[in-house]
Amino acid sequence: MTLQSMTGFARAESSFGRYRIVWELRSVNGKGLDLRLRLPPGLERLEPDVRRLVGEQVTRGNIQASLTLVASETKLEAVLNREALDAVLSLRAELGDVIDPAPLRLDTLLGIRGIVDIREAEESPEEADARDAEILECLARALAHLRQMREQEGAALADVMARQIDRIEELALIVEKDPSRSADEIGRRLQQQVAALLQDHSQSLDPVRLHSEVALLATKADLREEIDRLKAHVAATRDLLGKGGPVGRRLDFLAQEFNRESNTICSKSNSSAVTAAGVELKVVIDQFREQVQNLE
Repeated sequence: MTLQSMTGFARAESSFGRYRIVWELRSVNGKGLDLRLRLPPGLERLEPDVRRLVGEQVTRGNIQASLTLVASETKLEAVLNREALDAVLSLRAELGDVIDPAPLRLDTLLGIRGIVDIREAEESPEEADARDAEILECLARALAHLRQMREQEGAALADVMARQIDRIEELALIVEKDPSRSADEIGRRLQQQVAALLQDHSQSLDPVRLHSEVALLATKADLREEIDRLKAHVAATRDLLGKGGPVGRRLDFLAQEFNRESNTICSKSNSSAVTAAGVELKVVIDQFREQVQNLE
């Protein structure tokens, strides 16, 4: 499966009889799948099928779907009002000895208001079903175009994030290999600090207790766990990017974990080089998370 961005646009047109069918789809970022649908009056019955088709192609994003249905010509029909006609004929019979008994002409009847109603012809159920099927087929093509555009943008985002993950891995290695983390350097620095404390407070500090506290602090300041977790997160992120599909939420969680480890590294750092790497880590992770927000 490929990655999908949550942004995209698609348009598809079709025709059925005298109708022109146009679907327009717009997609932007969203926490879940939110479909805003605009259908012409009288076509509300299509909403369940439209939502089903959208859900089959899209799992996340704010989607605006708009259907335009335009008739190239108006099909009219004449509808006879039987009750009105019967009333006119009854009146004529009643007045037969007063008015001209000649038969009523058609043009005379048509001139009487309410006898004949000229209106747009109604479609048969079969015609309506066939038109609805074409509308949904046109929507399926629009969704295919939208998915293609989202996948193209998703592939571009994947390339950007892959480079960012490479840089995160490089910075983790810089922290791991920094001389300040070597056992000899840590021991030398602690010896200097303990010697200074004992010299200034020789009457008030217990050397044994002091050494114990310093050893405990040194253990807490070690970055081994943070580096190992960064490496694990890098591997998990690469796996998700390679797997594809709707992985945006999981990548967002990993971005938060990356940020947590970088914050800990900066707080524990006792080296300017490690601090600089930690700060750059935070910058790259923020950039990575911004890209993740665009993924399905």
